[in-house]
Amino acid sequence: MHTEEEAEFQAFTRTRWAHLVRTAYLLTGDWHHAEDLTQTALAKAYRSWRRVSRADNPDAYVRRVLVTCNSDRFRKRRVAERLTDAPPEVAVPGDAAARIDQRRTLMDALATLPTRQRAVVVLRYWDDRTEAEVAQAMGCSLGTVKSQAAKGLAKLRAHPGLAAAPAGPGTPRDDSVPGRTTPGLDALITAAPGGRR
Repeated sequence: MHTEEEAEFQAFTRTRWAHLVRTAYLLTGDWHHAEDLTQTALAKAYRSWRRVSRADNPDAYVRRVLVTCNSDRFRKRRVAERLTDAPPEVAVPGDAAARIDQRRTLMDALATLPTRQRAVVVLRYWDDRTEAEVAQAMGCSLGTVKSQAAKGLAKLRAHPGLAAAPAGPGTPRDDSVPGRTTPGLDALITAAPGGRR
């Protein structure tokens, strides 16, 4: 790789690192796995940087690599991963404690979704991507994105912690079912950093 391409890749990595790690965290539910996943995706992009940098949208390319690497993580693992409960978080007075509890509840609910449904929900609703962008990132059809989103949202709605979550001001409508709102779930997604607004 030439010095100019190297500098371009480093600049891309510096500006996109935090966003990619956040997306990877939402896909994996673990900060350590998220950083590993992001590093793997960027290493693959680095090997093909000449082609990636000339693409219409390098972000979309790297996002697709990130989602694919996450799926591969489950295909290659022979022993099922068992997550244990995290130590309880220190209570913070006021609304901050409620937001921490809501975020933990949402993360727990996301962890129950199958890999593809979780990827669709994260990319579509948290990362605020269009259905076409999600389909491109996942390498699947628009219909698959729609069906996985509907199934994922249905499972999240049925999650006991989310069904009881309080609605926030300006609760958005659920665009997967006309006329339907899920105040608790939508409020949590909206309140998330990068969540749709």
